[in-house]
Amino acid sequence: MVNMPCKLSLVAVFSLALTFAAPGQNKPAAAPARESKPNNDPQLYRNSTFGFRYQIPYGWVDRTKEMQAGNEAGKGEVLLAAFERPPEATGDSVNSAVVIASESVASYPGLKHAEDYLGPLTDLATVQGFKSEGEPSTLQINGRQLFRADFVRPLGDKLTMRQCTLVLLAKGQIISFTFIAGSEEEINDLLERPHFAVAKSSTHSN
Repeated sequence: MVNMPCKLSLVAVFSLALTFAAPGQNKPAAAPARESKPNNDPQLYRNSTFGFRYQIPYGWVDRTKEMQAGNEAGKGEVLLAAFERPPEATGDSVNSAVVIASESVASYPGLKHAEDYLGPLTDLATVQGFKSEGEPSTLQINGRQLFRADFVRPLGDKLTMRQCTLVLLAKGQIISFTFIAGSEEEINDLLERPHFAVAKSSTHSN
């Protein structure tokens, strides 16, 4: 596995996501008006560039624009950032979230495979107070192989923040799907929501 320093774009994305997801936050900013989306289901995020869609849980709030404020030109982009409740609302539980981002492979010299990204990802999670839970593994979704890493971060005697990140390489980009929740059951639910387009076979039968 290649060990590389975390890029600022990745640090900014995860730092902001964890701030939004932490319980007890009280942000004064007002929630922006939701813009209409081109598809009929506002809870369904579609990405034609990388060929996947994500079914956002009903009632969750979209904070993609706020997260995109930390994008670095040519390095990374937040594709989707959604939260269980408005980050400015107070709460005594983890504010579950999904953050999907893309980064240029060129930003990580020496990175050739998706699993190479797990090194800087683990370094970043450790800086944010997380500990690895188990060994990295692979996950098959609609024929696509993604690499999975899980982390936990105690927030007190009774509250634990869980993070699960899936990694995929596509079109010269690192695509990361990060899920944050307060329980393993919630993480599993979020993991069932991404779907990939099935690649068309170039083989024709005679």
